[in-house]
Amino acid sequence: MRYIIFSLLMVISLINNANASQKYHSSARTDHHKHHGVGRADSHAPIGVMGDHRHAKGGWMFSYRFMTMSMQDNQINNDNISPSEIVTQQENTFAGQPMQPPMLRVTPLNMDMKMHMMGSMYGLTDNITLMGMLNYVSNDMSLQTFKGGLGTESLGLFKTNTGGLGDTKISALIGINDELHFTIGLSLPTGEYHETGKILTPRGTQPTVRLPYPMQLGSGSWDPIAGLTWKRSFDNWSMGTQWLSTFRPFYNSDKYRLGNEHKATAWASLLVKNNVSVSLRVAYVDRGNIKGLDKRIKGPIQTADPKKQGRRLLELGIGVNFLGSDQFTGHRISGEILAPIYQNLDGPQLKTNWRATLGYQYAF
Repeated sequence: MRYIIFSLLMVISLINNANASQKYHSSARTDHHKHHGVGRADSHAPIGVMGDHRHAKGGWMFSYRFMTMSMQDNQINNDNISPSEIVTQQENTFAGQPMQPPMLRVTPLNMDMKMHMMGSMYGLTDNITLMGMLNYVSNDMSLQTFKGGLGTESLGLFKTNTGGLGDTKISALIGINDELHFTIGLSLPTGEYHETGKILTPRGTQPTVRLPYPMQLGSGSWDPIAGLTWKRSFDNWSMGTQWLSTFRPFYNSDKYRLGNEHKATAWASLLVKNNVSVSLRVAYVDRGNIKGLDKRIKGPIQTADPKKQGRRLLELGIGVNFLGSDQFTGHRISGEILAPIYQNLDGPQLKTNWRATLGYQYAF
């Protein structure tokens, strides 16, 4: 299923790019500055898409995005599973080690993730734009602990939270023509991956431990980034597709590496007015399981299991772009909200409810 979805999105891009004889909006070609971001509201992709456009030589853009995501309830593959079912049906991957029960005994109930993203873009040449993104991440998770080694008696609820600088991303957008560019970059390990917190164990103790993988802020490794983006503008609408992957070939100092993450998306934007556009987008994410193991992350909880981190997620979203004019030329405010229409989780894992992004951009 994941490969079919990914292939369809990329085929759309290649077919449209090959159809060069089709008539489309040409003012962006004759006015290079407008082509790269300030001519029309739909000259940028929906705000949730990164690295979708380039800038003319010497051009700058600064941006701020706030993204929030809500996750709730657990799922294995395509099936829902309750906390009581998890602790009676799912084995603890650390069973047999000291103080480890045979079954999972702690289950996440919900999680909220918030991210502040500060970005900049600079036109090194008309065909090469440099881009950087600094992230501040905060995670809040609510969990339920079940008493003892077996059974469904609830011991209590507790929460964990982490926050701080995430991994930093730098990249270059290399133009092939006005509609098509490659992305080549690197994710720098600036996010902390040794975060700790107080938990409630099945024995009723409350130790401070290294928190499981979803609560960590960074990968701890240097991760290459690669992608391909295509966009085309017509008289009163535009469309585009993008593939973007983060590869994780290197193990961090704790002898594990996060799974590769592949993203494919396609969108269409309609001009309501020249400075206002609305968009519809489909987005697919394929994230692999963790390779290796942090020896300090263990416990009767699914989030400590490296083999329960992979997910395939298909989302549908709507967005809006507002482009400033007159004294506000170059300023842009955008928003987008997405909800899943399909998700397949190597679970049990918390499933995604929705995510939303609000952003501000200034180009000059």
